[in-house]
Amino acid sequence: MTARAGAMPGRRAARNTLALAAVVLLVALLCALSVAIGTRDVGWDDIAAALAGRAETIGQAASAARLPRTALAFLAGAALGLSGALLQGVTRNPLADPGILGINMGAALAVVVGVAWFSITSAQAYIWAAILGAGLTAVFVYVIGSLGRGGATPLKLALAGAATSVAFASLVIAVVLPRGDIAGGIQSWQVGGVGGATFVRLAPVLPFLATGFAISLLWARKLNALALGDDLAAGLGENVARTRAIAGLGAILLCGATTAVCGPIGFVGLVVPHFCRLLVGTDHRWLLPFSALAGAGLLLASDILGRILARPGELDVGIVTAFVGAPFFIWIVRRQRLREL
Repeated sequence: MTARAGAMPGRRAARNTLALAAVVLLVALLCALSVAIGTRDVGWDDIAAALAGRAETIGQAASAARLPRTALAFLAGAALGLSGALLQGVTRNPLADPGILGINMGAALAVVVGVAWFSITSAQAYIWAAILGAGLTAVFVYVIGSLGRGGATPLKLALAGAATSVAFASLVIAVVLPRGDIAGGIQSWQVGGVGGATFVRLAPVLPFLATGFAISLLWARKLNALALGDDLAAGLGENVARTRAIAGLGAILLCGATTAVCGPIGFVGLVVPHFCRLLVGTDHRWLLPFSALAGAGLLLASDILGRILARPGELDVGIVTAFVGAPFFIWIVRRQRLREL
């Protein structure tokens, strides 16, 4: 029995390593397809030339223009998938997601207020406004969801987040309506997409995403302790409040920075961690990197699908992920049998 029990972790690690290699290869293939597919399909030679910095033909120019879009879809998907896994670990709530909890919409409202009332224009200002809005919204939703009997139950948090998201969406409309000069740009950004990306536009967000990624991976073991319950985690020497606060900060940096550059994109942080748990289980040391890779893959695939379905135009990724995520959200609610209000 002892030898068999000792062999189990080794077999699980080997299986997870193979699954990780498969996901890496799939994401690499999706990156290549993202560069190749569009209004004008291009060949692998054009992609190789674009990667080498050449843009002598129309195909090579098209490939070069799609490289930053592919990079943004990869980073945004990874950030959203990882932030969803973090929020689910921090709250022990299967419905936790930056979109469902209203965090993305809080970040969006802060950006819209900054643009309309304070005339912010720089990328850094957008990012800081989004992170501030995301943080304040996360605290607000958790406090509201904790009121009443039973504390912060999954359904109460989901309801508080949904109500906050709807209220903030209405406030965004109220702020934008009198400002015809910014209405078009805000409405397009609010759908959530990765079109029009450039490396110059992407650069300011990288330090925030890197910090969020680092916090997430360094706090994996502590999230495993939280999964055992607050009392047991405290008994194991964990500072539960500090662990929650820092892991929550990582999630806020990731979803706030992503919202600033892409707009609010929903459901990635809900769908991806559940899928990854089926692959690698609940150990956050595996779950977090898998969630980042799978989130990148989902957003890349959604962007590719949006280009194919609406040719010669395109559907923004926020629309595609909503079609995928809404039925999944309903299934999760039914599966969990969440009855408490």
